[in-house]
Amino acid sequence: MARKPVTSRTGRFFKLAGMTASVAGQYAGQRARRVFRSENDEGAQSESYTRMAGQIADTLGELKGAVMKVGQIASQTQDFLPREFSEALEKLQKEAPPMPFEVIVEQIESELGKPLGELYEYVQETPYASASIGQVHRARLHDGTDVIVKVQYPGVDESCDSDLKQLRMTLRLGGLLKMPKESVDQLFAEIRERLHEELDYENEARNIKLFRDFHQDQPWVLIPAVIDSHSTRRVLTLELVEGDHVSKVTPDRYDQDTINLIGHRIFMIMADQLFRFQCIHGDPHAGNFAYRPDGSIVLYDFGCVKKLKPGIVEAYRKALIAALQEDYEALDRHLIDLGARVGSQPAVDEAYYAMWRDILIVPFQGDEPYDFAEADIHKHVAAKTSTVFKYLDYFKPPVESIFIDRMIAGHYWMLKRLGVQAAFRVELERYLKMGSDEGVHLTPE
Repeated sequence: MARKPVTSRTGRFFKLAGMTASVAGQYAGQRARRVFRSENDEGAQSESYTRMAGQIADTLGELKGAVMKVGQIASQTQDFLPREFSEALEKLQKEAPPMPFEVIVEQIESELGKPLGELYEYVQETPYASASIGQVHRARLHDGTDVIVKVQYPGVDESCDSDLKQLRMTLRLGGLLKMPKESVDQLFAEIRERLHEELDYENEARNIKLFRDFHQDQPWVLIPAVIDSHSTRRVLTLELVEGDHVSKVTPDRYDQDTINLIGHRIFMIMADQLFRFQCIHGDPHAGNFAYRPDGSIVLYDFGCVKKLKPGIVEAYRKALIAALQEDYEALDRHLIDLGARVGSQPAVDEAYYAMWRDILIVPFQGDEPYDFAEADIHKHVAAKTSTVFKYLDYFKPPVESIFIDRMIAGHYWMLKRLGVQAAFRVELERYLKMGSDEGVHLTPE
């Protein structure tokens, strides 16, 4: 039986405040114990972090909403929180316990102003999907159209700002934020802005129409249409467009050529949105993509969309070109333009840039297909994270481009899970040439 949800602002506040007090107490105890130890016991610290992380993840999962969404973002942003927290929060990507159906019905009827039976022929009680700020149910309109109904959890939008403040306090008092205050301010401001957009389903409806227009010449990109008559700020009804979850893309239905075609199309979608549309789908996890054996790709959930400033896209493009051509002096300049490098600090050692370039360029090095199923880039990145501390004062979270990094990481994991075998070198060069009169090559002159 589902637990009665905490939907009131006061109830959410006390739940989060209890979590904050517990985490702060554990952190204080951990620091006190460290004073009496002759050396820092990393095992005990890791165990303490794991315990705190589990408590935070459980509370965020129960409350859903803004705090759960931040947890999801944190799990993908390795320099945001200690490793133990990223690992614990990863389950928020996969697990979102459903809200009771009677709560969902009440929200639909309140938003659309009619009894459920007048609005839909039926709404399935078992959720089609459940996520951080809303739940999706399969339904049918009275004209026979099969649809899905996305319903926002009650109280989530009103409590967004107070939830974020409370979560930030928890992380600060727990000694968990590994960034200077200015960077934390910028990061939480960016997350808050995206969340307010995501909590407005009318905004998502506009985003869907924008992306349908943008991809209209790519018939293999399928984006469900909005049913305006059954949509409001907190309820969004869309046509039902189904495909296979990545776990269902199996050899009996998808041969390797089809998987490779899908891989090239995923790359094209990502690059088109970044370099041509300058507006990206900012939540690229497995649940927001589906596939069909004809090579079509279905895109879902346009609540988190980041419109990019042209200057940021240009700085990103130039930084990529400089890195690929091993022009590390130029790369340093472009990273400052991107807001990722602290301009007042001296130039970064070229060997440091070369190390990261050699890890990240692997899928684009040659004309031979790269086997993403065997990709271990993430392991090489993890193995080098300790080197980041040497240059901690030189870099800062690139707030304007954090969703670009999130998009690229999300697509890497999709290509890996699909088992794509593809060479993207020529395609990448084509996109990097956009806006440039010069030829672009992935190897230095």
